[in-house]
Amino acid sequence: MPCPFVFELSAFVLSCPQMMLSIPPVMNGQARNSSKLSLSWLSSDDSNSSVTTSDLATETVNPWDIALCVVGTVISCENAIVVAVIFYTPTLRTPMFILIGSLALADLLGGVGLILNFIFLYLLNFEAARLVSAALLIASFSASVCSLLAITMDRYLSLYNALTYHTERTTTFTYLVLFAIWVTCISLGSLPVVGWNCLEDETSCSVIKPITKNNAAVLSVSFLLIFALMLQLYVQICKIAFRHAQQIAVQYHFVATSSTSTRKGISTLSVILGTFAACWIPFAIYCLIADSSYPLIYTYVTVLPATCNSVINPIIYAYRNPDIQKSLWVACCGCISSNFSFRPRSSSDV
Repeated sequence: MPCPFVFELSAFVLSCPQMMLSIPPVMNGQARNSSKLSLSWLSSDDSNSSVTTSDLATETVNPWDIALCVVGTVISCENAIVVAVIFYTPTLRTPMFILIGSLALADLLGGVGLILNFIFLYLLNFEAARLVSAALLIASFSASVCSLLAITMDRYLSLYNALTYHTERTTTFTYLVLFAIWVTCISLGSLPVVGWNCLEDETSCSVIKPITKNNAAVLSVSFLLIFALMLQLYVQICKIAFRHAQQIAVQYHFVATSSTSTRKGISTLSVILGTFAACWIPFAIYCLIADSSYPLIYTYVTVLPATCNSVINPIIYAYRNPDIQKSLWVACCGCISSNFSFRPRSSSDV
């Protein structure tokens, strides 16, 4: 009769294969879990290829974000040149060029903000970074729009008060106006940082997180009011230009020449105002009527032209100016072309 110990040993041996078969799934599950925590795209194990593919799919970069980053880079390069030229050229210290410098600085910061937004979105994705990026973008683009309004008012005053313009519009007064503009815009930009954001209540988010719908509505209405004021000022500029052209034509009998130059100036103003409206109005209206529940593609479609306005600004207000062209020519080539004019220029020439 076999010993009871033999039967127990036989039963244990027969149960060992089942135990061994039950262990690998657990170990494989642990291996899969650990592969998700590690740098799975560096693994060459074929069994984890599906995990690697899904992980990489979630990290795909949005092409619209790439486009905004590229636009931000172009904006930064263009306006950095303008800021450097105005800063290092002593002759460009008139109120007109100070205002252009403020516009270029605001657009430069806006371009930097777009680049930082891309970095914070894909590399440093935490709440503080998102708030800082939103604050910088709001402050810079608000300062850009306000600087455009200041340039428009400067043009109007240079024509309306042509005789007293140079005594009234001093450099100190211009700096005070710009100081008030930048303090206001920085205050607007700091609102998301101090708590006026939608990070805790996503139902209150606007089309651009973490900005609330109320904040976006205030900014949009302010922009529309600024645009209406700029439109009124440009209409008055056109009226004054027509009146001056008629006076010159009667006095010097240059009817054809004066009318041609006046039409050219009005067409230039129309291009300036039309470009500004086409870039910003769609985004401003969309911020008023939409919220975070709308498809994200609509936000990208409207915000991209708005940022492109900062690409166009240095071309319209800086690179077309002969004095800035002359400074660039000197900086790049060390000489001055004979085609440049050295006559004194006023704000109405910009």
